This record gives sequence, structure tokens and C-alpha cells, in this order.
Amino acid sequence: MNSTTIRYPSPFIWAVGEEGSDPLVSLRGTTHRMDQLAMSGHLERQAEDLRQVAGTGVAAIRYGMPWRLAEPEPGRYDWTLWDRAFEATAAVGLEPVVDLLHFGLPDHCSGFADPAWIERFADYTDAFLARYREPRYFTPVNEPGFTATMTGMVGAWNDRLQSPRDYARILSHVVLANLEALARVRADRDGWWLGAEAFNVPVAVSAEAEAELENWRERAWLVWDLHLGVEPRPAAAALVDAMDPTVLARIDALAVRDRMVAGHDFYPLGLQALGGPAPQWTIDERLALYEAEARHWHTRYDVPFWISETSNLSLPTSQQTEWLEAFVARVRSMRADGLPLCGFCWYSRGDQYDWDTFLTEPSGTVTEVGLFDEQRRARPVASELTRLVANGEPGPLAAAVRPA
Repeated sequence: MNSTTIRYPSPFIWAVGEEGSDPLVSLRGTTHRMDQLAMSGHLERQAEDLRQVAGTGVAAIRYGMPWRLAEPEPGRYDWTLWDRAFEATAAVGLEPVVDLLHFGLPDHCSGFADPAWIERFADYTDAFLARYREPRYFTPVNEPGFTATMTGMVGAWNDRLQSPRDYARILSHVVLANLEALARVRADRDGWWLGAEAFNVPVAVSAEAEAELENWRERAWLVWDLHLGVEPRPAAAALVDAMDPTVLARIDALAVRDRMVAGHDFYPLGLQALGGPAPQWTIDERLALYEAEARHWHTRYDVPFWISETSNLSLPTSQQTEWLEAFVARVRSMRADGLPLCGFCWYSRGDQYDWDTFLTEPSGTVTEVGLFDEQRRARPVASELTRLVANGEPGPLAAAVRPA
């Protein structure tokens, strides 16, 4: 694809996210819903929280209401939370990037491994689109690949399975659900897919690991191959073989490459050391490794992308501003060099809970990554984000790649 012909939804999208994860996890031998919106109290303080986000000057917010609450029984919809959400975002001038599924299914779905939920999700998307005419940005399924990893490989969430075949099957289901939803959005309006996917960077820390690096990458990038209609590489063949051919055929028919911006969710802990313990990378070293991997990724896929999530996750709050400034400077340099990096989202507005253990130990421990702390007090990073947005950062794309 020639970059000069690519459409863009906006010159540059500045966004903040509201954490709304709700997977099922195990707690003392029982199943527990890890409801981040409930833990943060956001729905009780929605107007206040959204005013704070709007005060930073960003134009968009990554925002979702739990599917399980919008469809408490099969085919019966309760739009109360979504009605409130759109009224609240409109009141402060924020454009929502609509998130319909964030790691958790409704209780009336048996799990991600059972493909029956895909049709239900498509029906939910149809009902949503019929009710709400205005939204144009969508992340129907947040982090499809990471959802499959935690559910089918790590065994920490939802179905809690642990095998490459389970991972592959669940990945195919989640990708198909995302593409079915996107097909409905695109048939209904000039809607855009603003993706969000975990972007981990493999780093060979020993000479012996160099040979494994490309194999690791080929398996990790299968989620993008499927979405974008790119032939998977040999290292992913065993995973593809474990997928239902009917599901794969439907995925291939729905793969998209226009009206979309792929999402890179990159955090300080997003480096995967291969062949030994991870070094103590500096912030600049982490971001240089991200840039090198992002360039490699763009060479393969040649589509626009954005930083759909980032924060200081794994670094102390004292380094939040340093991380933000260094990352935006890196984005500026990449855009000046012609890479179609067209947005940046700090994730999230407020602090989160139990992400120090990736929700595997639900204890209510505060994960300090927010622009605003648990008491809604602004951290210095919020002021720095406001300054960067007001100053027109991170600058324009190189003229050679601007859309006609």
C-alpha cells in the first residue's frame, strides 16, 4: 500500500483512557469478576472524572461500558450506562473511542473457547449501532491477542486454559468477533477502527537467543496477520493449524486495511528479554527498542498506527513525566521521519487496581499509573500532558506521507 493514499481520521489524536477491564479470575477457589470501573468508583463520579480529562485538552477518550451490564440477559438490553456515558462525554466535548468488550464476557456466555459468543457479540454490536448514531471511533474488542494469552495460554482469566491449542482457538474467536463487529460498523457509517493491542518487544540478551527472536515475533504478530489479511509466517503455523478452518475462512473474508489505525499498547515493562535476565534498561533505551520494533512492524504491515496505551506501569510515579516527555519526543521524531504514527493515549485517567499482578491476585492493591490519583488529585504528569497538547506536540507528519 502506498502511504500517500492512506486516509487518516484526524491529523493527530490525543486521548486518555478510562480503565474498564472486567475479566473473571480466581479468588480463594471461587470465580471473581475483576470490575475495574467499580473499584475506581468512576461511574459514581463520572462527570467529575470526565471534566478532569477534558481539562487536559485531549480531544478523545477511550471509553467502554461493560457488555455484561448492557446485555444482562441474552437479547435484553439495558442502555442506561451507555446513555449516561454519551451524555457525559458530550457535555465536556470529548469524543469517545467506543470499547465494547474489555477482557470479560457476560455471565450468560460460557467462555471465549465456545464460539457461540461471537454471534451474540455481533448482535450486541447491531443493537448498539441502531441506538447510537454518532460514534465514529471504535475499539470493539480491546487487545484481542492479550485477551487470548491471559485466557488460553497463561490460564489466569475467564476460561483459565493453558495450552498453545487453547490459545490459538481462543485467539481465532476473539479476532473473528472483532472483525464481525467492525464489518457492521463499516456497513453502517464512516466509522474507524482505532485498535489497541499489547505491543511487546523481544530483545535477545544473549547470542544464543538471536535465532529465537524472529520465531517469537512471528507468533506474537499472528494477531495482526489475521486482522490485516497477511499470510502468517512459518513459526505461527502450528497455531494456525489448531484453528477451525471455517473460522479462518471467515476471518480472511473480513480482514481490513482501510479506515483503521492499528494500536500499539507499549509500557515500560513491554520488553521481553530472551536468553537471560532483563537488563536495567533506561527510559531512553526502552523507547529506542520500541521504535526499532515499530519500524520493523510497519515494514511488514504498512498501515497507520497509534500509541493506544501507555503509562509508567512498572515505574514509580516520580518517573511519569519523564516517560511521557521522552515518549512524545520519540513520536515526534518518528513522524518527522515519515512513519504514520497518528495518535497517543495515556492510559489511564485514574489509578488502577491489581495490575501489578495482571489481575491474578485480586487484593485491591492500587496500581499508580493515573494522571490523577485515587483521590482525584492531579499528578504532575497531568500538567505536562496539558502543556504538550496545547503546544501542538508532537508535530506534523513528514510532508511526503501526508494524505492527499
